[in-house]
Amino acid sequence: MEFASEADRAYANGAFIAGADQFVPRWRAAAAGFRAGMRGELGLVYGPGARQRLDLFLPDGPARGVLVFVHGGYWMDFDRADWSHLAAGAVGRGWACAVPSYTLAPEARIAQMTREVAAAVRAVAARVAGPVVVTGHSAGGHLAARMACEGGPKVARVVPVSPLADLRPLLATGMNATLRLDSAEAVAESPALLRPRAGVGCHVWVGGQERPAFLWQARVLAEDWACPWTVEAGRHHFDVIDGLADPESALMAACLDGL
Repeated sequence: MEFASEADRAYANGAFIAGADQFVPRWRAAAAGFRAGMRGELGLVYGPGARQRLDLFLPDGPARGVLVFVHGGYWMDFDRADWSHLAAGAVGRGWACAVPSYTLAPEARIAQMTREVAAAVRAVAARVAGPVVVTGHSAGGHLAARMACEGGPKVARVVPVSPLADLRPLLATGMNATLRLDSAEAVAESPALLRPRAGVGCHVWVGGQERPAFLWQARVLAEDWACPWTVEAGRHHFDVIDGLADPESALMAACLDGL
């Protein structure tokens, strides 16, 4: 397997996961099936952009609070509709779950995506009473962590899953031709180089079989924020999020227990 650079190899996930090409159609089928049978509101507008929409899934009875899931895709791919099934864990616990889309690169820079996700979280908090918890996967884990930093919306907890916490290594990757990160933005948008606001809980989650770069990213964030982190044995970058669909999973406990 050849890569243009060591940086590209470090952040290539699918190339090192058996059957990687089967995951996206599986996610989309599961998401469509979940939407078909759930209470909720689809396509709620939280801003003027075409992708500034969110889906809100509701439990039976009053919600205990709301979990916001921010999807990944290296800030360049996917849509909220690909991930609806991951709301099952929160809804099964009596929580609402919101899944926003946001403007992707190259149309938007990462700093704009941070602002959009913050606007989505504020819109959700205005609709659902109770604590707000933000989780997200990979690039979505980065955006979830940013919600805990200065200037972010009011949240009780963030649970970044396999997050990109220090963006500086991405400057050397081929994907940066699309992301258009420069050194200043990489520093300003790196949660590991920032600090969480007082009173915001954080728990970092990562799969034990992930690329070394993602294990490093998760550890750096947990160490710099002095927060708990869990390395889930046997999980790789594509299945580490499966626990969000299971109300009884350890990942859901990390998101919602004690709130």
